[in-house]
Amino acid sequence: MAAQPRRRFGTTVALTVVCVLVCGVAFAGAVFVLMPGARTRSTPAAASGSPTPGTAGPSTKPAPPPSAPSATDEPLPGVDTPATPPPSTPVANTGTYECPGFSGIDSKIPVPMLMNDTFSWGDDPPYKVGNGKGDINWRSNPYQKPSWYMWLHSLRWLGQGIAAGQRGDRKTLNHVLAIIHDWVQDNPYSWKGDVGAWEATMHRTNVLLCTRQAVLTGLHVRTLPTQYAWLDKALVDHAQFMIVNWSGSSNHGTDESIALFGVGCTLKRPELKKLAVDRLTQAITTAIDPQGSTNEQSVGYAMFNYLLWGRATTALQRCGSNPGQVISQRRAALSEWLALATKSTGELQQVGDAVRQKPTGAVGTSLDYVASLGKQGKAPAKRVAVFDAGYVFGRTGWGETRPFANESTYSIRYGVARRLHGHDDHMSITYSSHGRDVLIDPGHSGYQLDKWQAWSKSQAAHNVMTIPSAQTASVDTRLVRASITPTWESYSLEDSPAPEVTRKRDVLVLKDPDLIITLDRGQSTSSQRYETLWHLAPDQKVTVQSPTAAVAAKPGDTSKTHLLQIPYQQQPPADGITVVQGRQDPVQGWYYPDIFHRQPAPVVKFTRNGSTATILSAIVPAGATEAVSYTTRTVGTMFFVDLTVGARKTTIRVLPDGRLTRIS
Repeated sequence: MAAQPRRRFGTTVALTVVCVLVCGVAFAGAVFVLMPGARTRSTPAAASGSPTPGTAGPSTKPAPPPSAPSATDEPLPGVDTPATPPPSTPVANTGTYECPGFSGIDSKIPVPMLMNDTFSWGDDPPYKVGNGKGDINWRSNPYQKPSWYMWLHSLRWLGQGIAAGQRGDRKTLNHVLAIIHDWVQDNPYSWKGDVGAWEATMHRTNVLLCTRQAVLTGLHVRTLPTQYAWLDKALVDHAQFMIVNWSGSSNHGTDESIALFGVGCTLKRPELKKLAVDRLTQAITTAIDPQGSTNEQSVGYAMFNYLLWGRATTALQRCGSNPGQVISQRRAALSEWLALATKSTGELQQVGDAVRQKPTGAVGTSLDYVASLGKQGKAPAKRVAVFDAGYVFGRTGWGETRPFANESTYSIRYGVARRLHGHDDHMSITYSSHGRDVLIDPGHSGYQLDKWQAWSKSQAAHNVMTIPSAQTASVDTRLVRASITPTWESYSLEDSPAPEVTRKRDVLVLKDPDLIITLDRGQSTSSQRYETLWHLAPDQKVTVQSPTAAVAAKPGDTSKTHLLQIPYQQQPPADGITVVQGRQDPVQGWYYPDIFHRQPAPVVKFTRNGSTATILSAIVPAGATEAVSYTTRTVGTMFFVDLTVGARKTTIRVLPDGRLTRIS
């Protein structure tokens, strides 16, 4: 492809920037109840403690054209980030800042491609962004994707060239320097008016630092030659930009502080180091709470934060700054949180902006246990944990009496309204059993502001009761009570997702037989449509057997899922169960294993119309040859469901207030 001509645009694009990333009362043993304001706070892991940097002015750089991205973000957890945990022991003080690498952004751009000024990211075809001599069109955005544009400006795609230059390849090093110098010339301070250049600042800072080190090593010199003085000037400008435009207590802000510290360490600027440490100290207590939950509302970004704060600790230690105790204490709690957030399939719960990924093991933590599927390390002390930040993670066990992969695992969301990398997933349940995913989250559709992102973050993309006829919004959801026993757990949640509309959900999770019962109740001052949605894995084929029963199975599999709509207070209508898959308008029935791929996935809907709705659901995974049946009975004000799964029987009681309990 021919190099694109250099263009300048005078159009100003409005900025909505700074996307930012995601307490544990754990229970086991006897039943107890949690009431609002009376819930005991405790940390599932022994952890506690205290650790821890842009300049303003009018932009002289043209803003991106109207078609350029309006928002971008950091490395995608599980996509652009390395799966290497930080050292488990303190590192030696060498007085240096180590090049942190390029997060895999450079993996698709070998040296010959780089020498031709060709950039590639994600699944899109490579695109020639320059003239082959390092003269780059920094407004290039052929696929109109904010992440593509941001990673172009990050300069991380130069990684293989920087490594070659460090090994003594002068020609490649000179070309890398030509590209970087071109960026510096074409994007003079301050570049705040360009959202892609802005959000890439901390990544680009690290690339500048890595390049500086490559110059010294490749040229076998100890001080930077005079002809490269512009590189240090660029580092100072980047530090100043991060000073003024700090993103605060988010993963973005943490990355900025680490990069600012790197500039201070490299250029021997103690005031920059101190500011960076002060900001890290300030941020850690917000980024990770005492129970290990992050402020990102995303399991994927929680894993990212665990690695990020480990990198912060290592960087501080290597350049002679004391990271204190809080970082290590909060990370220890986060490692337990992540272990509990790992499914029996060996992958992290895909909750919030999260791609399908496995946890990164860390020696000496429970993460090592779950990452190895129970083969090494020590399991968390708790089987179920309720976190004040709005998460419930539970499982039937840790592989003590059955194989690790045969345990059942689940998550439930509640808490404060959606923010940062969260979804409108309050009351939503994910569930894995029989070695496979049963109820899924839609995943992470990426950062493009389009109908797919709007859907993937919405209530309609999650396993909740939705009210599509009402104008719903992100709201706080209360966990009213939780009861935990050795063989079952129950939870009661409530909120008001729209004016004059209330929603309540009671959840009962059973062990042996492994299954989930939910009771959804909706009430409004006007007639509404209520839909309880069950999102299933893409490989499942659903057969609706009656207005009260559907079965989902992967052809030829050894297990299946029974989805039962049990008549309770209201009789399901004749069309009470419908299935939607792969619909584009309105969007419904999809799954994102990562931001580059979208797969059709079935959604089973249990529906009601009216001012009130009562939907009692049973999600029952079973062997392919096991029969599932139930009968119901009423005794006084209590309702009972006698459920049989194969040879196993259980009885569930529904109290007048909606509480669900197992009585046998």
